[in-house]
Amino acid sequence: MVMMNEDPTTLVPELALLAGAVLAVLVGVWTPRRRQGRVRVLALLAVGVALVATGIAATKPPSTTFDTYVLDTTTHAVRAIVLVAVALILWWSRDAVAAHPRESEFTALVLLGGLGAVLMAGAGDLLLLFAAFLLASVPLYALAGWAKTGATTEAALKYYLSGAFAGVTMLAGTTLLYGAAGTTGYEALAEGLATGAAAPAAVALVAVLAGLAFKAGAVPAHFWVPDVTDGTPPAVAAVLTTIPKIGALAAVWRLLLAVPEAIVPWPLLVAVIAAISMTLGNLAAFAQTSVLRLLAYSTVSQVGYVLVIIAVAARTPQAQPALLFYLAAYALTNVGAFAVVAAHPARTIDEFQGLGRRRPLLAIALVVCLLGLVGTPPTAVFVGKLTAFTAAFDGGMAWLAVLAAVNTVASLFYYLRWIAPVFRAQAQEPPEDTGESRTARSGAVTAAALSVVLGVAAGLVLPLFTTS
Repeated sequence: MVMMNEDPTTLVPELALLAGAVLAVLVGVWTPRRRQGRVRVLALLAVGVALVATGIAATKPPSTTFDTYVLDTTTHAVRAIVLVAVALILWWSRDAVAAHPRESEFTALVLLGGLGAVLMAGAGDLLLLFAAFLLASVPLYALAGWAKTGATTEAALKYYLSGAFAGVTMLAGTTLLYGAAGTTGYEALAEGLATGAAAPAAVALVAVLAGLAFKAGAVPAHFWVPDVTDGTPPAVAAVLTTIPKIGALAAVWRLLLAVPEAIVPWPLLVAVIAAISMTLGNLAAFAQTSVLRLLAYSTVSQVGYVLVIIAVAARTPQAQPALLFYLAAYALTNVGAFAVVAAHPARTIDEFQGLGRRRPLLAIALVVCLLGLVGTPPTAVFVGKLTAFTAAFDGGMAWLAVLAAVNTVASLFYYLRWIAPVFRAQAQEPPEDTGESRTARSGAVTAAALSVVLGVAAGLVLPLFTTS
């Protein structure tokens, strides 16, 4: 049973993120450029407070705050995943943003984007969902153009135009869904749709899902992902391809569970999107030589695997722990892969040749993250994919699980294309790396290690993601 309350203290994690963003702007304005590091420290303290508050809140019964925001296992898990991802990125991006004229702005925008992602996951009302969508979009449009170079400006423009179209589509779907159901609250949505017209409800749901698909980077709203990822610095790309996806996929999960299959047959729609996303993402990644574009298409395929779980959300109790565990595994592994790119001054696969000899620890981190994205034991994504396939079989979509398994095997090809040069000897000894980031290297190693730890400890973590 979900209790109702209007206690603002239940929103301490969200308020901490908001306060951290506001302080980042205010303190940044009055702090000399050489001392902007204190802004990052304030942000990390805010994230720490939010994590502690999340742990405390997770021990309490599920509730709904202000009739629109749901505090349950899904929300608490997404809070923790987003906060850890934000902390890791703020930490390992230090060398890239230190002494930058807009260093404090980077910190504030990352915190606001994380806040929007968390709010999307916990939204129990269509209006709050759209407001959270905007909060997870507008700051990230600015973040995409944060470096203010030609490439980043183009990336920000593409991201903004795609987002504006997706936002208008989502708003139209929200309006139409309200007209069909007579309510915007998820709890009353099923009852409203049962007495309303099914056809407008189906069109409205597709429109709302289109907006969330844009945030998640799923087909057919994935076109921005490779261009924006390749046109922004690795730290920014890590944010854009990780944090909003977590919130958007959790939001899709929560919204679809409120819509009865008998009224709108959404499982088949989600299954088709999942199949196309993971297949198209893998096929497009095969020919990539740019590591950022390869990771971009990899994220599209990873979203497809998550959608496999969402397709059977209402059919098996195994879906919820599988979804939340996969999101946690993906966040750690993806952040670690981008940290490797940030640590090494190379942007093509061939430029990583000989990395294993020059920087063995960084090379190991890269191998762990890339094989982790494939789903190789004992990494966390292996357990995530295993639970995803199990949920698909249990939910009556064996064909989707088989297709996901085939795509997993196929993805090994382009990840190995990147791994092979790392341990290949170079014809001549290269000059000493001058642009390597030590903080990014430590962040990559930490994320890779956490991915392995999460995979090994999966038996202890999965029960925490199960609603009692």
